[in-house]
This record gives sequence, structure tokens and C-alpha cells, in this order.
Amino acid sequence: MAQVLVIDHEKCTSCRLCELACSERYGGAYQPSRAHIHVAIYPEDALYLPMVCMQCDDAPCIPACPSGALRRDSATNAVVVVAERCVGCRMCALACPFGAINYWDGKAHKCDLCGGEPECVRYCAPGALRYERVERYSHAARQAYADRLRGSLKEVVA
Repeated sequence: MAQVLVIDHEKCTSCRLCELACSERYGGAYQPSRAHIHVAIYPEDALYLPMVCMQCDDAPCIPACPSGALRRDSATNAVVVVAERCVGCRMCALACPFGAINYWDGKAHKCDLCGGEPECVRYCAPGALRYERVERYSHAARQAYADRLRGSLKEVVA
């Protein structure tokens, strides 16, 4: 039974504590630009969308990496960056359908589920983020959810 990061965008209040917790864990400072999770904010519609790596079953970022810097963690099932192998080519970011791979200091950075204890979940006061066991998890279900969100965003923008 897998554990996955579940996002309930309807509960997100855009407090951005998830960004602060993540940036502090990975960068040692409260610097949201270095967080692995970002809240997309659409104030005119009071819409807040936490955006993070969906840890796709068939992750397109892994084969896109020419240096083999991305691999699947067997314990958490997260796609992780092996920094020593990353050459900063950004091919993984081009392949990611969620825009969840960031760059700074010449290296790729992305959510690795904090080794199985996501800081963003721990500090999400409204409960928009949960890390829970699911009996059945599929890339198709997450992709369908992302497509629905994308459709909602297109309506908001139009």
C-alpha cells in the first residue's frame, strides 16, 4: 500500500506555511522561492492551488534526464534528484507535466516527500495537504485530476 501526498485545493487558504516549512528544511531559511512546493494564487477568484511534484508512476522526468540524476526512492516511491549527477540541463523540467522541478545553484530541485515525512503536511493548518496511505494509486487518476484543475484554470483565466 503506497503513501501519497494528497492535495485538497478547496481547503487551501494561501497561508503559504507549506512553502516556509519546505524552504526551511531544504535551504535552512524561510525563503519560499527555494521551496519544493508553491501555492499558485489567483486572488480575483479566491483560488489557491498548492503545486508540487505528483510523483508520477511513469515519471517522464526520469528518462528525460541525460545524466541519470533522477531516480525512484524505493522506500517512499518519490522521484529524487541525485545532486552530484545533475548537470543542470533542465531537460527534466521540460518533461514534467506539472512544472514541479525548480533550479537554483545550477541544480534541479524537487519534492522528495522529505524521506516519508513531508514538512508541508506537518505545517498545513487548514488541512489542505495530507500524506496518506491509499490502496490504489495510479498516474491516470492524478493526471485526470490535474486535467480538471487545468480546465478550471483556463476558465478562470478566460
